[in-house]
Amino acid sequence: MDKIKIIGARQHNLKNINLELPKNKLIVITGPSGSGKSSLAFDTIYAEGQRRYVESLSAYARQFLGLMEKPDVDNIEGLSPAIAIDQKTTSKNPRSTVGTITEIYDYLRLLFARVGKPYCPECNAPITSQSPEEIVEQILKFKEGSKIQILAPIIRGKKGKHKEILEKIIKMGYPRVRIDGKIYLVEEVPELEKNKKHTIEVVVDRIIIKEGIRSRLVDSVEQALKLGEGIVIINKLENNEDLIFSEKFACPEHGFSIAEISPRLFSFNSPYGACPECKGLGVIHKIDIDLLVDKNRSVIESFRITDSFYFKYIKGMIYDFIYYHGIDKFTKFNDLPTHLQDELLFDIVSHLERKYLETENEKQRQELEKYIKEVVCPVCKGSRLKKEALYILINGKNIWQITQMDIKKAYSFFEEFEKSPMSEKDRVISSKIIKEIKERLKFLLDVGLDYLTLDRKATTLSGGESQRIRLATQIGSKLSGVLYVLDEPSIGLHPRDTAKLIKTLKHLRDLDNTVIVVEHDPETIEEADFIVDIGPGSGINGGQITAIGTPSEIAENPNSLTGKYLSGKLKIPFPKKRRKPDFSKKLVIKGAKEHNLKNIDVEIPLGLFVAITGVSGSGKSTLIYDILWNASKKHFGYKTDYIGKHDKIDGWGNIDKVINVDQSPIGKTPRSNPATYTKVFDLIRNLFASTPEAKLRGYKPGRFSFNVKGGRCEACKGEGVIKIEMHFLPDVYVVCDVCQGKRYNKETLSIEYKGKNIADVLDMTVAEALEFFKNIPSIKSKLKLLYDVGLDYIKLGQPATTLSGGEAQRIKLSRELSKRDTGRTLYLLDEPTTGLHSNDVKKLIDVLNKLVDKGNTVVVIEHNLDVIKNADWIIDLGPEGGDKGGQIVATGTPEDIVKNEKSWTGKFLKKYLQSS
Repeated sequence: MDKIKIIGARQHNLKNINLELPKNKLIVITGPSGSGKSSLAFDTIYAEGQRRYVESLSAYARQFLGLMEKPDVDNIEGLSPAIAIDQKTTSKNPRSTVGTITEIYDYLRLLFARVGKPYCPECNAPITSQSPEEIVEQILKFKEGSKIQILAPIIRGKKGKHKEILEKIIKMGYPRVRIDGKIYLVEEVPELEKNKKHTIEVVVDRIIIKEGIRSRLVDSVEQALKLGEGIVIINKLENNEDLIFSEKFACPEHGFSIAEISPRLFSFNSPYGACPECKGLGVIHKIDIDLLVDKNRSVIESFRITDSFYFKYIKGMIYDFIYYHGIDKFTKFNDLPTHLQDELLFDIVSHLERKYLETENEKQRQELEKYIKEVVCPVCKGSRLKKEALYILINGKNIWQITQMDIKKAYSFFEEFEKSPMSEKDRVISSKIIKEIKERLKFLLDVGLDYLTLDRKATTLSGGESQRIRLATQIGSKLSGVLYVLDEPSIGLHPRDTAKLIKTLKHLRDLDNTVIVVEHDPETIEEADFIVDIGPGSGINGGQITAIGTPSEIAENPNSLTGKYLSGKLKIPFPKKRRKPDFSKKLVIKGAKEHNLKNIDVEIPLGLFVAITGVSGSGKSTLIYDILWNASKKHFGYKTDYIGKHDKIDGWGNIDKVINVDQSPIGKTPRSNPATYTKVFDLIRNLFASTPEAKLRGYKPGRFSFNVKGGRCEACKGEGVIKIEMHFLPDVYVVCDVCQGKRYNKETLSIEYKGKNIADVLDMTVAEALEFFKNIPSIKSKLKLLYDVGLDYIKLGQPATTLSGGEAQRIKLSRELSKRDTGRTLYLLDEPTTGLHSNDVKKLIDVLNKLVDKGNTVVVIEHNLDVIKNADWIIDLGPEGGDKGGQIVATGTPEDIVKNEKSWTGKFLKKYLQSS
């Protein structure tokens, strides 16, 4: 079947739609925000594809995967196996990096294990193999009288009880073994845990270093090398130090040796490769003294710990300390001699750090987290690996140095490596590995991620970056006959790089896959093979197919809002007048040098609409969030874990607060909704409490809250639904049969205002509520703000968990607009156009201008050219991403930027302004 046929799709706001999509094409689903695009692409098409796959598995497998709920659709025909590549962060695991996600790091480990050359850290000479005689010479250099054990490793980090191995050792006549670091007589070894990794070493001999033992030593070392397959361990009994010698790799001059060179030596997720200090994380958690101690207070009051458990313990330690040293308890901490400060801090801090690592009490851990900061591991310096792994080189670089390169540099490095001189054996071994590495690096280059490094933590990636990494990984898998569903892959991409992304999407299509993209980017829409335009409005006003066809057909369709913007019939206008900067009022970031920023000074004029622009990876987020936002939190008295490197920020006196209006949810539970978040629900509850009937019954505003006892339905605790656990099947939510989903008890619902009860009001859309409360100014003003930001279609009681990121952000903006401000607020927004149709971008620009009109400053990081052309002032970073970015390329009005030939933003803005 060459089509995907969707019959009767009703998921969320979809209006029972029927649709045929061509297979093996690049399909764009577009339409206004909240019109039902994701409901169709992800919640219907992808969800059904995934559900069918899971249902094809055994009941045993399904208990681990869980079952997906069947979407509300009559039938879907011609559905292929589906893969979703959405904007969710790739991993929350601190061990996950760009290299591990893309599997490039796995190939790197293999390459270093097979063709890497070990070098001595002392003399930098290549490490060669050692003969038994050379090993013996090293041992004989120990001081006379040293007691040693000669051990042969038989099992290294393998799970099992290993009974056969132990029986074999008995038959061989060796009386002792060392298991997991402990010496046992072979007959007395306890039963080993089957599911735990064990290391077993045979004690071949125990010797005291003295004259005349050379012959015995040679015999024992040769036996050990034979048993240990080329490896012998010399254990110094005086300090229990292990020295590993190998017939393969060791420096004859300095004795530095490497036990084995295998891929796991280069894995920071394996105990054989991970740095023993940080366990492969590259960072350790340390108490921040400045957060923990107020040195201007008396010794007894200087520690800020408030938790009663730690408070009593630390108080006791301090009293013991001042009593022992004869210190007055009212002495200021700062007035103590330095050595006494260090002694007290060492005792307390080491205790708290140990507790942080060991405690299983979540409350106590959270208390300590207030004072914890991440610092680079002092042992591995952030490499995550044991030192042995870092002395194995390829073309003069170790594996960590390669992962620190950006993708572009790494690609060049491997191109050079292929041309470098090497043995025929190494060339044959490395050729296939390098081919795989280069292919994956090329895919990352093709999706505009040349500025990322392979050791970049997955947790620090934006939604757009993580999505494009997974897109590159999927291309590397070379699957065909698959249905891919993507959510706005253009997010975070400069217009310069969008063409690369489109080329990648077409590549995926050309492998005989169907690619469905939810997208608003005009360039991507114009390059699609087939477009589905959903609308005509949002929420209950959406959910219908307004137009389908090619880009040219959509542009000519009078029913398509998207088509009107494609054809140019509708446009986002230029501002009638740009505000002029007054540089007597500015915020100045001096010496910004975090990540790739090149020690730059940045002036942000206040009272303007300011756009921070530049190609992906040029340093925009580092400047605005890592430095400015985090520094502002500290300046205004809030906790911040980390502030990007900079010298100082001048001009704080010109603003009274900084607000980050991001796209994070307005609440983590369904109890949070637009009405509660914007505080309009407080006013509505007060209104219901003031009705004559409510007063007669003595009902207060709390009676109309579904979060507290009294007025809510206790059968469902105000949820409206009850969760039924189904064990092997997914949990089922059923409407509460007591309140019928209304959340309140009958007594509360009997109170009405203008014929509507509180549940009826929560079920109203913003537009309906605005009409209903038009005579109540306080409620009307808050609802009007939601209406003005384009959220007329959402319901007042809509659960926060069902709102998109763009919707959540606009709700936050409406709340900010409702506040009385001093006109001295700095608002920060990171790509606020994410998830917004051109028509919604127009509304967003109007809202942001309202904030600026009050005297505030709005700073947006943005790639959308409509937003950029409406800015009063632009700060353009670049000229490229990664190491070649981090500089100020241009500043000024949009008209100034287009004149700058070095600015990529200027080049695209110029084309855009000419076509507008």
